[in-house]
Amino acid sequence: MDDDPVFLSLLLDILAGEGHQAATASDGEEGWERFQTADYDLVLCDWMMPRLSGPSLCRRLRQMAREHYPYVILITTESGRTHYLEGMDAGADDFLAKPVDVELLIARLRVAQRILGLHHRVQRLEGMLRICCYCKRINEGEDTWTGMESYISRRSEATFSHGICEACYQTHVLPQLEGT
Repeated sequence: MDDDPVFLSLLLDILAGEGHQAATASDGEEGWERFQTADYDLVLCDWMMPRLSGPSLCRRLRQMAREHYPYVILITTESGRTHYLEGMDAGADDFLAKPVDVELLIARLRVAQRILGLHHRVQRLEGMLRICCYCKRINEGEDTWTGMESYISRRSEATFSHGICEACYQTHVLPQLEGT
């Protein structure tokens, strides 16, 4: 997000050249509205924008509960240690001073992609469940094992009904029926 149309056009060209699909906003408030309705992984925003500043937008983004982590790069004419620390404290992941050095921007976009890739990998690994191969209970940590249905019911709106699959019917039920 940036309110300078010339810089925004250049930024869109750079992002497209790096394989990113970009959405734009004319000011911080519009950017906030767009972010709430879409799942953006990468946010580039100007520090000084109408209606909502870059640091204020960062704070809102970080307060919002999201499944995917948004990597935020603040772009600004402001420089110096104080502004850098303020931007990082607001929740930015990176900081670029204007005028933007294109090679530096591209390098930082690539760093963002690496970090986001690692974040997605961690999410997949955290999503893995330790499950007993015999009783199918799920390990919730330490020595706590919970039935799969109970575990899923507590964490979702799923409900269960029971049946018997064809393979289990053939392997377990049919031999019992034939044995009686």
